[in-house]
Amino acid sequence: MPMTMSMTLAGAPAIPRSLTLPRVITILESFDAAVPVLPPLAARHPAVKQKVVVVMGATGTGKSRLAVDLALRFGAEVINSDKMQVYAGLDVVTNKVTDDECAGVPHHLIGVAHPDDEFTAADFRREAARAAAAAAGRGRVSIIAGGSNSYVEELVEGDCRERYACCFLWVDVQLPVLHDFVARRVDEMCRRGLVEEVAAVFDPRRTDYSKGIWRAIGVPELDVYLRSRGLDAEDDEERARMLAAAVEEIKWNTFRLACRQRGKIQRLAHMWRVRRVDATDVFQKRGPAADEAWQRLVAAPCIDAVRSFLFDNQECSSSSMVAAGKPSVFASTVAAVV
Repeated sequence: MPMTMSMTLAGAPAIPRSLTLPRVITILESFDAAVPVLPPLAARHPAVKQKVVVVMGATGTGKSRLAVDLALRFGAEVINSDKMQVYAGLDVVTNKVTDDECAGVPHHLIGVAHPDDEFTAADFRREAARAAAAAAGRGRVSIIAGGSNSYVEELVEGDCRERYACCFLWVDVQLPVLHDFVARRVDEMCRRGLVEEVAAVFDPRRTDYSKGIWRAIGVPELDVYLRSRGLDAEDDEERARMLAAAVEEIKWNTFRLACRQRGKIQRLAHMWRVRRVDATDVFQKRGPAADEAWQRLVAAPCIDAVRSFLFDNQECSSSSMVAAGKPSVFASTVAAVV
């Protein structure tokens, strides 16, 4: 699949080609120095399957936070499996992790595709397998995290059963609680510049929102509002109404996505051995209480599960763990939203 396709609409706002470069956090040397772990068993014995951790969950449930928590603890690398985050640009709309949130953990397959390209499940399977193999060559476990379960299923059914042993973790939040959180998160994304970000790449000649990054929730919903920018000043009240309606549609479509994702995970849980972790109580708390609940109800049991998976129920030595007490940037972010 070509990764250098130009914008399909003549005169459309240009997106710098530098954005199509893989957004891999290039700090492997310092990360390696900080985590003196032995190469996984499969790296030393090719006949043994490489171990991979898969973090699943509906949008907004904390998958990225958990992936970073686990990576810091076990010296792992994260492979993104969110089908919108693979595209370059629209970082707020697609809710990409920031460099601070990555906390020095190498992340792969973020911002690697041009916005107009179609990055299919087969493309993900190929590129994720390459990233996992490269991580294994560095003696690192891969943590696959993201909300696109079709990507995960393609990889697991196509490669993981043959090449990898998988540990599946499902961060779940009851839907009524998740609904409220998603609404607040959309409001927070708007404060961070979601509308302005979409406006910067808006082209009134674009009518097809079915391909590439333009499918991302937050883009098509703003079309009517952005087309109204030529209205007279006295129509400001009408434009404000249009914007409010667009934001409500973004919230509703995000929650519908969460429902579909949760249903898909429930189906996959019947096919795979999936450990479900209920994070509902975390999202019902505020501030430090939410952070404490996350560590107790989500991070700690998942760390225990991964430790058992990686080390055959033997405790990790202190030298194989890093930043055990390091606070996560996600902690303050989630606490502020919830």
